[in-house]
Amino acid sequence: MVAIAYSVAFEGIEARLVEVQCSVAAGLPGFSIVGLPDKAVSEARERVKAAFGAMSIALPSKRLTLNLSSADLPKEGSHFDLPIALAILAALEIIPKDELARCVCLGELALDGRMVAVAGALPAAMAAAEDDRALICPRPCGAEAAWVQAVPVFAPATLREAVDHLTDRAPLTPAQPGVAEAPARLGCLSEVKGQERAKRALEIAAAGRHHLLMVGPPGAGKSMLAARLPGLMPPLTPIEALETSMIHSLAGTLEDGGISRSAPFCEPHHTASMAAIVGGGRGAKPGQISLAHNGVLFMDEFPEFPRQVLETLRQPIETGEVVVARANAHVRYPCRFLLIAAANPCRCGHLADPALACARAPNCGSDYMGKISGPLMDRFDLRLEVPAVSFLELDLPSTGESSAMIAERVAAARQVQAQRFADHPRARVNADASGSQLEQIAAPDAEGRALIVKASEKLGLTARGYHRILRTARTIADLDGATDIRAPHLAEAISYRLPFVAGG
Repeated sequence: MVAIAYSVAFEGIEARLVEVQCSVAAGLPGFSIVGLPDKAVSEARERVKAAFGAMSIALPSKRLTLNLSSADLPKEGSHFDLPIALAILAALEIIPKDELARCVCLGELALDGRMVAVAGALPAAMAAAEDDRALICPRPCGAEAAWVQAVPVFAPATLREAVDHLTDRAPLTPAQPGVAEAPARLGCLSEVKGQERAKRALEIAAAGRHHLLMVGPPGAGKSMLAARLPGLMPPLTPIEALETSMIHSLAGTLEDGGISRSAPFCEPHHTASMAAIVGGGRGAKPGQISLAHNGVLFMDEFPEFPRQVLETLRQPIETGEVVVARANAHVRYPCRFLLIAAANPCRCGHLADPALACARAPNCGSDYMGKISGPLMDRFDLRLEVPAVSFLELDLPSTGESSAMIAERVAAARQVQAQRFADHPRARVNADASGSQLEQIAAPDAEGRALIVKASEKLGLTARGYHRILRTARTIADLDGATDIRAPHLAEAISYRLPFVAGG
């Protein structure tokens, strides 16, 4: 007797359909799982036996063989517990085979038969919809999976409820999509006193998704500024929210089981490993750069990150995706993030203050910033020095614009870009524009062209630097509501590409 259930195996954010084939045959009693299972899948034997015991179901004194097909595809994770259990029950003719074959199942089983939440319900629902099948998943996962409205999602709390649903004794009501509450963003940009140039840079960065590097002494407000950037970001579009949530679903970090329209904000510590930042480790999980997809990645103490980690960022910044290479597979994750990096000018941080600087100044500054390679530095559209704030500025009342006021301008600029790139699926904001697109949307006038030629000769701009200036100028023009790029827009964009000067 052979019965088949369906589940999924994950490769990046893609879920590949897996047949869970169960054979009950005569022979010595046994329970084996084949098909490249990992340790968590192999241990499903004990969890399934205990869950059956809680339901007063005894396994027959026969040989049970579970094959996870395709057999050459690695199977990882405890979410195979439910399809294994249901395939056995179908082989024992406790549940109908045809009903089970119309479903994709995933879920971990507790020893008492409860279903435990697992990661990846949202990509699994996408795979079920593509194969025109329903999805059965644990109740805590139902709210996120139900966002794929092309497929019915049933979320039982126990294995018994799943069996009752498939036997039509107690059909389940389809789960409803859940909405995660927007995370509380602490503080407003108006609370930051002084640093008007840095606030303007944040506005430009948010409007066009331009990478920003802030360099300044300790206490200048770099982290405070970066923490307020999410308040300037517009809500995610439905497509962006779905993309981002699929990554967080795989990582098991979706809050309240729902999808959020707020841009993610990730701030890894500088001691984080390569796998934590870029992705990898057991199961090739997504890293911080992918969890920040369509949002903000804030890397404080930027030069303190391992050199290998920093250099690995170069390709994802350009391509918008990262490839985690394994011996038998290459896993791809999207990672179009806005990188905000903050750094002290030197190790002690007081390079500009002769009274506090160390004896190695100014060489210590060039050595410290030299940890950031030239090719990586060239990928920052905006490079900004953040000076210390004087006591007189701190003593003045807050008079700057609020985050809400700036967010309105950012949203208006993003709307212009959405219309501009409506026919270009690979570009959504100005930072994504290719060289050929820049010739059409960011061609400077005669005065602006003369200005950028002079800047190119003086600053030694690379081709990448030239294009990044045009992209930034296009965003500045969008914020001003201008159709054409003029010399003032280019001048402001060029001002953010000036090299850092040691000691000032």
